[in-house]
Amino acid sequence: MASYDVIETEGVPLKTWTRGVAIEEPARKQLQNLAKLPIVFRHVAVMPDVHMGIGATVGSVVPTEKAIIPAAVGVDIGCGMMALETTLGAAQLPDSLRGLRLAIERAVPHGRTEHGGPGDKGAWKRTPEAVRDAWTGLSGAYDRLSAKHKKIGQGNDLKHLGTLGTGNHFIEVCLDERDRVWFMLHSGSRGVGNRIGSYFIELAKKDMRHHVANLPDKDLAYLSEGTQHFDDYVEAVEWAQRYAMTNRRVMMDAVIAAARSNEAGLPPFELGEVAVNCHHNYVAREHHFGRDVFVTRKGAVRARLGDLGIIPGSMGARSYIVRGKGDAQSFCSCSHGAGRAMSRNEAKRRFTVADHVKATEGVECRKDEDVIDETPMAYKPIDAVMAAQADLVEVAHELRQVVCVKG
Repeated sequence: MASYDVIETEGVPLKTWTRGVAIEEPARKQLQNLAKLPIVFRHVAVMPDVHMGIGATVGSVVPTEKAIIPAAVGVDIGCGMMALETTLGAAQLPDSLRGLRLAIERAVPHGRTEHGGPGDKGAWKRTPEAVRDAWTGLSGAYDRLSAKHKKIGQGNDLKHLGTLGTGNHFIEVCLDERDRVWFMLHSGSRGVGNRIGSYFIELAKKDMRHHVANLPDKDLAYLSEGTQHFDDYVEAVEWAQRYAMTNRRVMMDAVIAAARSNEAGLPPFELGEVAVNCHHNYVAREHHFGRDVFVTRKGAVRARLGDLGIIPGSMGARSYIVRGKGDAQSFCSCSHGAGRAMSRNEAKRRFTVADHVKATEGVECRKDEDVIDETPMAYKPIDAVMAAQADLVEVAHELRQVVCVKG
């Protein structure tokens, strides 16, 4: 018996791994619009954390032939997760984890002020040498992109490298099923990824201006292979994905250094055997069902046979290090998290600070009204999400948060 359900559409089918998890009607409509596009190959795979997104549905895996939909990749290009196992045990943690949280918060810029401009608290005031060193591997290609597309080069690109951002991005200290300590974080390509994504979404709309009326949604405008803008987008998106991967690595180095500082109160430790750094908002060239295609995972993780991935829960919920099973029908994919059950505004309307304090009991984290939109109740139950994709991944480690830093 198949582990997925099939929804027929006016275009290709939707194959959904959502048993026991609701698909909201706006997300279903968005998926149906996506399926109508003539460039979509075979079917759209729908992950159990599916919910309505901007431009395209979060939790969708979209294979396309000879074209890419910039809005399906989105504006947080290369957003993803990184996790490191350590040799620390739970018994070695201090009674109060506040010092560890504050050390991490001081080591990694987070949040956003001044509309992201000069003086933004989420950017470096003085760029550390490690960040400048990491930037040298990115700067040449960035300069070439900026010379061709000047709007891309107008931001805090160097000063954002190794920083967290806002929204659902986080840094966590977790314990696994053996009470081993892990460090985990979630971030992407920061302001430069947003500019690249937004810029090429608009270029795609302009390039299709004579055909955009025929699209089910103008945000689904695509760039066709063989055009200059397609080539430029591929170059830009691949660069942004490298930036995002580097951003997580540099940030994790800073987190480890903070955890080793006197302020954190931890004994000496080494890094363990397991390290994962994976995207969940990106596009890649892949081979599926005998064809070379572009696979866009918007809120989904690649899960080829043996691939390690990370599926985080919400603040106060469990997260998972998973190993892919290589399921062909899902285009070797799995969910990227629990998935939102409601909008940020709805969460703020529905829940109080007291609700949030109760839901995050035992986790050293912010417990104020500015993080209500990220409270655990705003997300789908991670148990149901994991059950729905049991044929896509196996659990390697189960993590529970003890510290959470939010932007």
